[in-house]
Amino acid sequence: MIFLPGEEGQGLVEYALILLFIAIAVIAILVIVGPAVGNMYSSVVDAFP
Repeated sequence: MIFLPGEEGQGLVEYALILLFIAIAVIAILVIVGPAVGNMYSSVVDAFP
């Protein structure tokens, strides 16, 4: 294979972008679903005497 001089760090940048998008998705899901999960745990704890 022939590599161009600027391609050495390309794979690392792609992996960093993938991790960034995954982190943003996880944070968004936690922000959306977090309060519902917290309310569910609170109701379970309140059910016990």
